[in-house]
Amino acid sequence: MTATYIDTFYKRTLSGAENYPAAQGRMAADVCIVGGGFAGVTAALNLVRAGRSVVLLEAQRIAWGASGRNGGFVSAGYATSLSAIERMAGKARAKDLFRLSMEGVELIRANIADLRLDDAAPVPGIIKAVRYNPGDALWKARERMEREFGLKQRHLPREEIRGILRSPKYHEALLDEDAFHFHPLNYTQGLAREAARLGVKIFEGSPVISVDLDAPKKCIRTAQAEVEAEHVLFATGGYTGGVLPALKRSYLPIATYVLLTEEAPDLVQSAIGTSAAVLDDRRAGDYYRTVDGGKRILWGGRITTRTTDPRDIAALLEHEMKTTYPQLAGLKTEVAWSGLMSYARHLMPQIGQLTPGVWYCTAFGGHGTNTTTIGGTVIAEGILGESDRYRLFEPFGLTWSGGPFGRAAAQLTYWSYQIADYAREFRSR
Repeated sequence: MTATYIDTFYKRTLSGAENYPAAQGRMAADVCIVGGGFAGVTAALNLVRAGRSVVLLEAQRIAWGASGRNGGFVSAGYATSLSAIERMAGKARAKDLFRLSMEGVELIRANIADLRLDDAAPVPGIIKAVRYNPGDALWKARERMEREFGLKQRHLPREEIRGILRSPKYHEALLDEDAFHFHPLNYTQGLAREAARLGVKIFEGSPVISVDLDAPKKCIRTAQAEVEAEHVLFATGGYTGGVLPALKRSYLPIATYVLLTEEAPDLVQSAIGTSAAVLDDRRAGDYYRTVDGGKRILWGGRITTRTTDPRDIAALLEHEMKTTYPQLAGLKTEVAWSGLMSYARHLMPQIGQLTPGVWYCTAFGGHGTNTTTIGGTVIAEGILGESDRYRLFEPFGLTWSGGPFGRAAAQLTYWSYQIADYAREFRSR
């Protein structure tokens, strides 16, 4: 049941995409961007709107990596908690960073409206559901978000959440009605079309094989092209190569898996009675939503440090789905796929300037749509000299990921999270 990327739900429901050529010959630009995902395309669009010449080099296709394979959830926050950010960066900076994440949500919403990206198909609402008795923790979290950030979430007590998510597993939930979910591949392709229309030179099938970054004019080479630029932005993720060693050493490639069920609207709605997406609050949890107007379920989860697909992705995910919703025992998987995300050890995005004119924007695993968008935005502002907001991320630099030891530690941490989740759920029965 494992699928190549071109067989995924997002690829099959892509409403239309331009075919961009491979880079050839010698070119010059103000900015060269390496990577055609959310961050790279967002930065390119902002830069070209400000009158800069931009060349964007993508090794595969636009949004081929995590930007085109993710669950499509758009909500405020990062992969780690606000309290963890406060410990690492201080309370004032943590609040500014959280506000940036909220801004990222609104930027995506505005792009969809302004560019009329109807095929991005945004659907309002994300539910954060818990499988244990949280006491007053959800109330306190909701009150803090509203008090400090104006972020309003509705508390769903046990009876209400079980009437919506018809599973005995859930105890309570928070509903964020300002958050939404969407078709990430159609969205990124729409941004790329607008960037190209405004003059960005986009090249696909053009992996970077070498760089010279020490001179004022940087040189970026592919197999058949050479680009000279004053600024270079590396906006790559879990598929990052080794041309910039500092970047390669700083992240862990983490795989996540997604399945799409067969079309069975009555069966699907017997379990999930909402169009809102669902985030399982377990630290080793799942995320899912109905698609195709409620006819199918898109279910994701099961992170691992292995970079090759397991034999049967669908079986791994089906177990989670069907133990959560036993009524779905007969529901079949139509297609399943995987994708690599990039994680830093501190679980925060890595956004900044390595040396004059050399920028990076990566490590968005676990909470990427809004954070990649704000990352591409603040890097563009830095290149343009409009702001230094990218410096808010300075506490989260290109720290060494630990190499194979880091991967082993990450996998052990994930397993420990699973054990802790199971123990917490058991105590709440």
